[in-house]
Amino acid sequence: MLAEDVTLASGKNVHLGQPLRRQLLEQLGVSLHDENDPDMKEYYQASPVEFLSEEMTQELGAPTEVRLILGADSYVLWMKSEAMPKFYMRIPLSALQEDDFAPLFRNSLFIALLVILGGWTFIKIQNRPLMALQTAARKVGKGEIPDPLPEKGASEIQAVTRAFNQMSKGIQKLEQDRALLMAGVSHDIRTPLTRIRLATEMMSPEDSYLAESMIKDTEECNEIIGQFMDYLKPVAKQDFTQVDVNTIVNEVILAEGGYEREIQTKLAMIPKAINGNAVAIKRVITNLVVNAIRYGGDWIQVSTSVSADHKTVWIIIEDNGPGVDNAQLETVFEPFTRGDTARGSEGTGLGLAIVKRIVTQHQGEVSLSNRSEGGLKVQVEFPLG
Repeated sequence: MLAEDVTLASGKNVHLGQPLRRQLLEQLGVSLHDENDPDMKEYYQASPVEFLSEEMTQELGAPTEVRLILGADSYVLWMKSEAMPKFYMRIPLSALQEDDFAPLFRNSLFIALLVILGGWTFIKIQNRPLMALQTAARKVGKGEIPDPLPEKGASEIQAVTRAFNQMSKGIQKLEQDRALLMAGVSHDIRTPLTRIRLATEMMSPEDSYLAESMIKDTEECNEIIGQFMDYLKPVAKQDFTQVDVNTIVNEVILAEGGYEREIQTKLAMIPKAINGNAVAIKRVITNLVVNAIRYGGDWIQVSTSVSADHKTVWIIIEDNGPGVDNAQLETVFEPFTRGDTARGSEGTGLGLAIVKRIVTQHQGEVSLSNRSEGGLKVQVEFPLG
């Protein structure tokens, strides 16, 4: 294991005889052990060192395994080679004390921290466009058209952002074309309806029964057109103001209630206002109250409540009518879907769809459920402030 001829640091060649080599190995603490030696426990606890095993295999020309362990005084190398299959060589690395690894450990730790910090910063920078894209996508899902996003980041992220901007622009153009189309259709249809209405007003008294029927039909057509326009009309965020919920509820109750039907109210003290469109919110409450009057029983209650953290307000409309089939509680919010036949099937099927659309545009939620006492419960939720 120790060559006969060695070269000193000065460059001088020295010949080592057999006794001298043996004495040198003993001084270095190199020893041989067999399987029955008590020190072999240290060998089995040591960890294999792959690259040293490969190097020693090439040097000795026989399969060799090298293991490393921290002994009592220093690191220890254990070596087992097929060149001497019955023996294990123990080599203390007395020159390598544990303290010698401290600078290396500190430097390695510093480099690792730099790599982690750099990687985190890089990922953070790359994720900014993705986070902006996520926020913009949620706005589109709520019916809002966000401003074009800056095309930054990696080339793949820039391509996705560019495609998203093109999609948003296309959706905005589609919404504008749809609004223009419906406005034109509404105008073109209402013009002949107005002429029909004027003609019926001029009919002779003998045809009054026919005139009344025609007037009713034209009014129904105008109502249908109005519902179509309400459904397609977007809520402009720039028109949002501070809206007092209880004031809107009282206005609706005053307009829709009367001597023939009493509408009970149970209004809570609401510390904040809703940021929204007062006309649109009033349309939501009016639509739900009218539905309760039309399809509910002889008892209707409108109540308001606020969450403990004063961040959410609920408007609840209840009746004791026949309710809605559980399978239809979600589908009734879809356009042109009428409620359960037990509650009637009049109208265009756009009323609750309009409610859902307006509530969503105000970052709110609306849900239906059947009351355990009988009847229907509609709950509308709006964020406060």
